[in-house]
Amino acid sequence: MDRTLVTDLPKDKKIILFDGVCNLCDALVQFVIQHDHNDVFRFVALQSQLGQQILKHIGIDSKNIDSIVLYEPGVAYYYKSGAALEIAKSLGGFFHMGTVFRIIPATVRNLLYDYIARNRYRWYGKKQECLIPTLELKAKFLE
Repeated sequence: MDRTLVTDLPKDKKIILFDGVCNLCDALVQFVIQHDHNDVFRFVALQSQLGQQILKHIGIDSKNIDSIVLYEPGVAYYYKSGAALEIAKSLGGFFHMGTVFRIIPATVRNLLYDYIARNRYRWYGKKQECLIPTLELKAKFLE
């Protein structure tokens, strides 16, 4: 099976790296897919080989990140609450209003984000393996 390389990532898509075994993260991915009317996003599990390559490429130590990263190839990357706000902004419409939370300092936003991230498995559960997309959704997931 062909594997995508970091250099082969679609330049016109924003890539969400997510914890592939986290039920909360899976729910977020499903939510974004449902509301991504302009086909902006592609998805990669952090645990995958490509996920690890992307983290290395952008200079994030995989030991220091366990939740969500938004990567815009050749442009920028965001993590934690910054990633969540950028995703909301990119979804547009009503969700764009979520960017009002930028008035809260990132350190404060990230404290709340980290608290949720630390407890996500306990509160929402954990899968034994990464999400396997349906045939209809397979094109949205990079491998």
